[in-house]
Amino acid sequence: MRRIKSLLFLMVAGVMASCGSQSEEQAAQAEVVIPQVRVKQVFEREVEQIETFSATVAANVVNNISPKMSLRIKTINVEVGDHVKKGQVLATMDPLNLTQAKLQMINDSLEFSRTTKLYEVGGCSKSEWDARKLASTISRTNYENLLENTILLSPISGIVTARNYDAGDMYAMAQPLYTIAQITPVKLNVNVSESLYTQIKKGMNVDVKLDVYGDEVFKGVVKLVYPTIDPATRTFPVEVVIPNHNERVKPGMFARVTFSYGSANHVVVPDQAVIKQTGAGDKYVYAVEDGKVVFKKVELGRRMGTEYELLSGVNSGDVVVTEGHARVVNGAQVEVVK
Repeated sequence: MRRIKSLLFLMVAGVMASCGSQSEEQAAQAEVVIPQVRVKQVFEREVEQIETFSATVAANVVNNISPKMSLRIKTINVEVGDHVKKGQVLATMDPLNLTQAKLQMINDSLEFSRTTKLYEVGGCSKSEWDARKLASTISRTNYENLLENTILLSPISGIVTARNYDAGDMYAMAQPLYTIAQITPVKLNVNVSESLYTQIKKGMNVDVKLDVYGDEVFKGVVKLVYPTIDPATRTFPVEVVIPNHNERVKPGMFARVTFSYGSANHVVVPDQAVIKQTGAGDKYVYAVEDGKVVFKKVELGRRMGTEYELLSGVNSGDVVVTEGHARVVNGAQVEVVK
């Protein structure tokens, strides 16, 4: 019986020793497993330097048309959406005051003419002549002012965007009778990043896309670059003009304006190589150097399809990881696979 117990003890000890040896071997094998990654060597190339900013289309000129006094509206000659020419009659007001002013102007002009003839032959004094001249001048000015406010003319060629009164209404000066907008051309006021202040020049050509027209590109020109920078937003205003001869671009449309300011040689990497740090806005690329992973913080430029332009962080000729990021840590040895 003692011999059987001894044999059982030796068998159990052997089994335990065997299991322990296998666990150590498995642990050793687990320790030497090297993560596999796919990589790509990246290089510099010439990249067009462009920046895109959003803006809202505005009319080139907007005029609010109203008389300077409260008068009854006699006729309404144009409607919202109508195209008008410079000098076209838009509306007429009650002409009673104008008629009275015209008669007064004619009478004062005749009196001044008679007084002038008398003054030339010594029939009246200089003070009388001055008084008649002043009265004639005042009445003519009054008539011209009433004429301007009785027959309303368009000061620009454009399109009627608002009409706030009807014929027969008493104009109350609360809001303009008409609003006329010049939309040939139209303009966009773009707030451009301070870093581009030295790059944006008057006369530059720009590309404009409008949400309503998808990827169709409209050509614009920088008309004005404002000389000051907003300290709150670190931007400066730029005025862009689109000719808009066919009037397809309407005020109020949302636009994206793209400025192109030359080209530069920068490293370009696949978008799969760029990793965003969780909980932060930092971007990284995992490079492979001497068989080990090195984390490199990068500054992104523009995205070009499935590639990114890098402004800093990676050198031309570096080898970067494109697949297998989740299995590596900084400084870890990796195995590169095809």
